[in-house]
Amino acid sequence: MLENITNFVAGAEWIWIIVIVAVLLFGVKKIPELAKTFGKAKGEYEKGRIEGDKELEELKGKQKDQSD
Repeated sequence: MLENITNFVAGAEWIWIIVIVAVLLFGVKKIPELAKTFGKAKGEYEKGRIEGDKELEELKGKQKDQSD
């Protein structure tokens, strides 16, 4: 059954289906708040990833110095 639906619905229609389901689940007033929260979470994730990469490079540099 799911194969029939996925064959019928192309890429752009999936976006509309997701939007309609989100509106039905959360309501029109909650969508901007959810988007704002998602944006903040993504920003925090990026900060953490950058900080982790810096710490990893520092650790690799220290290990290289100790091995020399």
